[in-house]
Amino acid sequence: MSGDAAPEQPFLRVVRGDATPEEVAALVAVLGSLGPAEPARARRTPEWSAHHRKVRRPLAHGPGGWRSSGLPQ
Repeated sequence: MSGDAAPEQPFLRVVRGDATPEEVAALVAVLGSLGPAEPARARRTPEWSAHHRKVRRPLAHGPGGWRSSGLPQ
């Protein structure tokens, strides 16, 4: 290690109360076992709000147009 490294900060500091060494050791063990936080996963865009669902084909005009508007093509 290099000699110009800053001194390490304590892992845990008791601010209020009088914790026993066993209690502090148990707390350090639990917090140390948690490990680093996982990065947030990218959220998928739900299919129901997808842009292509907002756009529809034009409705047919003329006789029978209302009937053909509900038929699959």
